[in-house]
Amino acid sequence: MTSLNSHGIRFAFGTLTVLPVRVTRWDRAAARAGMLCAPLAGLVVGLLAAVPGVLLLLLGSGPLLAAVASAAVPAVLTRGLHLDGLADTADGLGSGKPADDALRIMKQSDIGPFGVITLLFVLLAQVAALHQLYGRGWAQGAAAAAVAAVTARLALTLASRRGVPPARPEGLGAAVAGTVTVRGAVATGVVVVAGCAGAGALLGGYGALRHALAALAALGVAQLLLRHCVRRFGGVTGDVFGALAETAATTALVALTFG
Repeated sequence: MTSLNSHGIRFAFGTLTVLPVRVTRWDRAAARAGMLCAPLAGLVVGLLAAVPGVLLLLLGSGPLLAAVASAAVPAVLTRGLHLDGLADTADGLGSGKPADDALRIMKQSDIGPFGVITLLFVLLAQVAALHQLYGRGWAQGAAAAAVAAVTARLALTLASRRGVPPARPEGLGAAVAGTVTVRGAVATGVVVVAGCAGAGALLGGYGALRHALAALAALGVAQLLLRHCVRRFGGVTGDVFGALAETAATTALVALTFG
């Protein structure tokens, strides 16, 4: 079990980040452990995203530049793959074509108008939300960056549960689709949402409730997108996973601006 957990951590960091972690095992068992460990990779990404934002804010740069820095780090740490997946998924959904044609559009290297527009508004929403949260203080911005990143990866864990099919026989979607048991996905979700609540509790007031609700809202919106993608494409792909992560992260950040 310890060996499998080690392979799972390697799988999570090796496939979901650019951190120098070598994936030493690529099978269904490692994929299952890896997707259960996905929120852990998200926590590291979120903490690393908070560092430049907090430093810039404390150095007097203002909340806008801090927000841009915190929004940029996750893109760098994923080589922009999640953003690319979001754009490709938007193009596929926006095409209005049958599943096979839509999947073909998503595999193309260029980005269409739906993808460009979606990227623009998602990044603007992330920066605007982080700007508002850093404006309330460095701790609020840092907690938001961490919660958004963890929740984004939890959305991938839930999308890997049994009963969610792959849209293609190859690729990351096929490698992880259906690997996580429903019980494992729910247990991981409970732990992560509780962790988000704990992070919010450190901020005082209604922080625990706000952060827990933000995580739940993010997961709810991601699940709606997942259902739509499965209905349109016949299953999930690596691009859909990227879209789910960015959608969950953005929803969590926007939700935290309320209250």
